[in-house]
Amino acid sequence: MKKPLNLLPLTSLIFSATSILMAGAVFANNAVLRSIFSCQAQGLGGAIPTIKVWYEQGTNLSFIPAGETIKKVWLDDPSQVTLDFDGPMCMQFGEESADTGDCEDSAANVIHLRRIEKLDIPGLPNTDNTLLTVITEGNGKKRLYAFRVLYQEGSPEYNTLAVFEDPPNFGETPCVRVEE
Repeated sequence: MKKPLNLLPLTSLIFSATSILMAGAVFANNAVLRSIFSCQAQGLGGAIPTIKVWYEQGTNLSFIPAGETIKKVWLDDPSQVTLDFDGPMCMQFGEESADTGDCEDSAANVIHLRRIEKLDIPGLPNTDNTLLTVITEGNGKKRLYAFRVLYQEGSPEYNTLAVFEDPPNFGETPCVRVEE
């Protein structure tokens, strides 16, 4: 008598392959993480880095991978974005605002940006973006970052922009644009 064909391994293989392909498509369409090296985030390559914010969900700006602590933050136009932090923080809104928080003891590593309906704040121009300036400290160095915050509609492309320390073998000034 002939032994019946065992289709279980083949069925499992097909199911596994289909699951992997579907998961890959989901991750490709809903990227959770966008990463950038510290030198790029500091604009040393000649371009101001951007961070996008949507109504549907907030966007995290994480300095955890770089091992840096946020010491101070400025947001030029707070009419369309709120900021929150994962620890005590010193921040300033606008050019002439008073400092809030203890800048020496700031201990945050993540800024959470959330887009809100535009508030009418006298004196602020109507713009489609703003500048977020961040001072960090880590590994005995202070760093200055400036991000162009872009207001977005629709589904979020990512939920975290992670700043990584520059790789140790990156060669000479990998992010600095050489003038020709």
